[in-house]
Amino acid sequence: MTMNRNQYPCVEFDLDKLAANMAALVERCHDSLIEVAGVVKAVSSLPEIVRVYEESGVKFIATSRISQMRAIREAGICKKPLMLIRIPMLSELPDVVELCDISLQSDIIVLRALNEEAKKQGKVHEVILMMDLGDLREGFWNEEDAIDAALEVEHELKNLRLAGVGVNLSCYGSVLPTKRNMQALVSLAADIEHEIGRPLDYISGGASTSAYMAMNGTMPYRINLLRLGDIGLRGETDNFSPDFLHKDVLTIKAEVIECRDKPSFPVGELGVDAFGEVGHYEDRGIRRRALVAMGRVDYGNCFDLVPRMEGIEVIGASSDHTILDVEAVKDKVHVGDVLEFGIKAYGPMAYLTSSDGIHMVFKGGK
Repeated sequence: MTMNRNQYPCVEFDLDKLAANMAALVERCHDSLIEVAGVVKAVSSLPEIVRVYEESGVKFIATSRISQMRAIREAGICKKPLMLIRIPMLSELPDVVELCDISLQSDIIVLRALNEEAKKQGKVHEVILMMDLGDLREGFWNEEDAIDAALEVEHELKNLRLAGVGVNLSCYGSVLPTKRNMQALVSLAADIEHEIGRPLDYISGGASTSAYMAMNGTMPYRINLLRLGDIGLRGETDNFSPDFLHKDVLTIKAEVIECRDKPSFPVGELGVDAFGEVGHYEDRGIRRRALVAMGRVDYGNCFDLVPRMEGIEVIGASSDHTILDVEAVKDKVHVGDVLEFGIKAYGPMAYLTSSDGIHMVFKGGK
């Protein structure tokens, strides 16, 4: 939901700071001979964000959802090739071929069906074969299976073109990118190149959690593509917080709808909360509490929010309310005030930008 006047709750994006972040990341990756796929799934492919990524020098615009791909195509806002970064469903292959220039793949049945669909549409579709190096999400587990798939794509599936190999790390199994697993990917790529008799265009060494290796010079030489989104928007990841990136591209603004002294421990017989969970409460006596008009359906985990005003503490949330301890700043917080928050994780961005109850605000930019 885009807005032209102040309505709350909202997310405000500083497009100038985002542009600076993406330009810095792309430049440093290029210094290491690494191209960047700009991933916009975390912000639901908002057109204003897509334009910033497009202008930053990325090689691809990437997202995980066909609905977002279609929106990008129909808006006519992107001239870069579009990359699908979630391995596709069989049922969506017609859209994959129609809308995407390149996709990540990890199943030979899907590859064969994708080839048939590309043939129907008179196209050659590029693919990157994904390898599972321990994070246990998508990817071929056995090298022999990956090589067999590569050979079949190269020699039999004439409407597909094998563009490269890739890996995903950290998203499910929390496995960090290291020299060891990056070198394993390079070795697999070399084996595939030997079998097909030509070099691959891309060896994609992961997403934002791999960025630190490109920045500190530890990424193996042949890794030449990273899929970066989160780090440009937040200015950091859980394993990397460089001082050259802005950490305040995104600001959440929410209005205070109640502010009064209350007990800090619930009064009455306790069961479970609205989400079926057992709460954990600390009895700190009577304290000033403020409610703001947004909740878990808007951002996911309330403890991923970071109040910008020192002295405010997030203590919990329900579907539509966030509960704050403001005892330390009780003379500064009143009903009707608008409080600002940052985020310390990826999740809230995806929730916030897909919520009908959150307004989008953009400042700066061209």
